[in-house]
Amino acid sequence: MLDIYLPILIVIGIAFAFAIVSVSLSRLIGVKKPSAVKLAPYECGMPIIGSAQERFSIKFYIIAMLFILFDIEAVFLYPWAVMFKRLGIFGFMEMGVFIIILLVGFIYVWKKGALEWE
Repeated sequence: MLDIYLPILIVIGIAFAFAIVSVSLSRLIGVKKPSAVKLAPYECGMPIIGSAQERFSIKFYIIAMLFILFDIEAVFLYPWAVMFKRLGIFGFMEMGVFIIILLVGFIYVWKKGALEWE
């Protein structure tokens, strides 16, 4: 039984060995010339403005979470659409319930004003 997995274990071992050797050699052989410019945080070529500890509005996080939530729920529509004919009326009713729950959640979020960007 183990002979089936032996090639996979060999490849994993070679990958780990390559990673360890590469990192070790770059640490040992690499040129180290730190300077103030090299140690400064990179800001896409722009001069640094303000502190890196700036606080963001909670609205930003709420909209980001809602986007992920509705995006993931939209992904569930694709497999249903692929299998639509095989699922028949039962699949149609189940997806109808799913879409109604999604719509109720969307209306709730909309009425609460969570989608308003100010």
